[in-house]
Amino acid sequence: MIISDRKLKARRRKDNSVKGIILSFSSVGLLVFASILIYIFKTGGGLVGYDLLISDYQDFNTDVIVNEVSGDFTYSSTLDDDEYYSNKWDVVLTDTKDREGKDIVVISYIGENSPLRDVSDLNSIVDSGFVRVNIPINSSVDSIILDDYDFIAFSKFGAETMVDIMNMGTSIDSMTLVKEGGGIRGSLITTLYLIGLTLVIAVPIGVFSAIYINEYARKNKLTKYMKTMIDMLTGVPSIIFGLMGAAIFIPFVNGTIGTSGGSIISGALTMAVILLPVIIKSTEEALKVIPFDIRTASLSLGANQTQTTFKVILPSAIPGIMTGILLGIGRIIGESAALIYAIGASIKDKVILKERSTTLAVHIWTAMSGDRPNFELASAISIIILGAVIILNIIAKILVKRVSKVSY
Repeated sequence: MIISDRKLKARRRKDNSVKGIILSFSSVGLLVFASILIYIFKTGGGLVGYDLLISDYQDFNTDVIVNEVSGDFTYSSTLDDDEYYSNKWDVVLTDTKDREGKDIVVISYIGENSPLRDVSDLNSIVDSGFVRVNIPINSSVDSIILDDYDFIAFSKFGAETMVDIMNMGTSIDSMTLVKEGGGIRGSLITTLYLIGLTLVIAVPIGVFSAIYINEYARKNKLTKYMKTMIDMLTGVPSIIFGLMGAAIFIPFVNGTIGTSGGSIISGALTMAVILLPVIIKSTEEALKVIPFDIRTASLSLGANQTQTTFKVILPSAIPGIMTGILLGIGRIIGESAALIYAIGASIKDKVILKERSTTLAVHIWTAMSGDRPNFELASAISIIILGAVIILNIIAKILVKRVSKVSY
C-alpha cells in the first residue's frame, strides 16, 4: 500500500507532537528534581563535613575567670571583615556560624602575652582552688562579664560590640565558653543500629516466607489470599505502622526488657513489619524468574525439594533478594513518620538501644519543627542521606554482579 506524501507528513507531525509532549512532561520532572537538589546543596552544602558527622548535638558550656587584668597590646596582622581585635585583651573575636547555621562569636586569635592565656575553670575546683585551663582557638564565646558586672557582653551582640565592651573593662570575672554542638553523631549511630536490628528481624522472616509461598505452598485460595494481603500491606501508609508500634511494640518491649517508652528496639520491630512486604515480594519475584527446568533437573538427579530449594534455587535468586534488602535499607534511612511514634524524636548524643533516640530522617523533622525551622541543618542531613543511598546502590550493584557470576 502506497502512502501519499501528505499522509506521511501528517503522521510525522503527529509523531513529533507526541514526542514533544512526552519530552515536555519528562523535562518538567527533571527540572523539579534538579531544583530540589540545587536548593539542598546550596542551602546545606556548607555544613556538610567530617565534624558534623562525629560531633555531639548538645552544646557544652563552661565558665572561666581571667586571672590577670587588661593591658595595652597591638595586632600586626590584617583583620578580615568579620574579625575584631581587642587591644586591651590581645584577642580577636570573629563572627561566624555554627554547624546548625546559627550566628556565633568565636575566639580566633589569642596573643602570647594575652591575659586570656591565664584562666581558671570556675566549674572545676581542687584543694588549691580553681583548675587552670587553656582556651582553645575557635572556642565559641557566649557571654563575658567584666568589672564585677559593670559591663556584660553577649554573643548575640556580635563580635564588634563584644570587643567594644571588653575594651571598657579591666578585669574579666566570668567568660562563658561553649563547646560547639550541632553534630549528628547520635542520629547517625541510631540509624545504623536501627538498620542492623531491623534487617536481623525482617530478612529471615521475609525470605523464608517468600520461599514457602513460592516453593512449598499449594496454589489455592489461601495462598492467593496471602499474596493479596502482602500486596495490600505494601501500600499501607507508614504512619499507621507507627501507631501500631506505639500501641503494640512499645508496651511489649517495656514489659519484656523493662524499658520505659519508645526505644530503638521498638522502632526496629516497627520497621521490620514495614519492610516485610517489600522483602517478601522482591524475594518471591527473584524466585519466580528461576526457570522451572532447573528445579526439574535437580529433582531428576535425586535431590529432594529442600536440597533443590536451598542449594540450587536460592543461590541463583540472591541478586534479586539483595535488591529487596537494598530497598529495605533505603526505606529505613528515609522513614520518619512511623519512627516518631515508635522510637521518639529525642536527639541523643549517648545512644542506648533501650532508650529513645532519633534517626537522621527524624532529625530533619526535629530541625524543621518549631517557630524557627533550621533549613541549613535539614538540607545538610538530606545531602548525607542522599549520599548514603547512592553509595548503597553502587555497593549493591557491584555485589549483585559478582554474585551473579558465581551463581551462574
